[in-house]
Amino acid sequence: MFRKLFSLSLFLALSITAPAEELVLKDGTKIFGKMTAVNGDKIEVETAYGKMQINRADIVSISFPENNPGASPSTASATKEPPKIDETLDGTQYLNKTAHFSLTLPVAWKINSSLRSSAEVLAALSSTDSMRYLIVIDEPYTGSADSYKGLVEIQAKRNLENYEKLTETPTTIDGKSAMLLSYRGISPAAQNLPIQFLVAIIPSTDGYTRVTTWCVEPLFNETQGTFEKIIRSYHAATEPAKKP
Repeated sequence: MFRKLFSLSLFLALSITAPAEELVLKDGTKIFGKMTAVNGDKIEVETAYGKMQINRADIVSISFPENNPGASPSTASATKEPPKIDETLDGTQYLNKTAHFSLTLPVAWKINSSLRSSAEVLAALSSTDSMRYLIVIDEPYTGSADSYKGLVEIQAKRNLENYEKLTETPTTIDGKSAMLLSYRGISPAAQNLPIQFLVAIIPSTDGYTRVTTWCVEPLFNETQGTFEKIIRSYHAATEPAKKP
């Protein structure tokens, strides 16, 4: 069982990002992915959320990581090791000094560095028995919250069999209009274990912060309240002013 859960945690962490180009559309939307085909007036792009068909006429520009490695946070992070995160866990208080946010965790949780597989993973935490997990990422995205939520669901459907959306609840987190999304499915990467997720989507400076929590489904009912408390404790601190 523990081996299966460890495999699941690595699978989810590794599926967060991949080497990508940046496509900017006329409406300002930015899409990160690998172009896989050009069919007439459409370009097929493989993204972290699945394949997308984009009208060529809607594309303003395309940035390639090998030509412009600093084009975007997501593109740049795909070509380097995850950065060192300045973080502390003092009792139940988690503080991320790199990304300037905090969380209140249950007693006996831990920083789980094995989950941090990309530059987008700002925090990787788990219970000490490694049966309950949490990842915080921040993604640049200029589209609406509804469209971002749709991309999250596409990614979930791609990674899980028998995907089932359970709830979608508007809420307030850290004083911002946010969304709580719950879904479940079977994970082929974890020997077909049933997994249930609770995900918070919170507006950030240039996109959305996503707090993803998960555990095997038999444990979820007793853990959901704990997950919600952790998510609602999320607080983004103001970045300290730089010295002149």
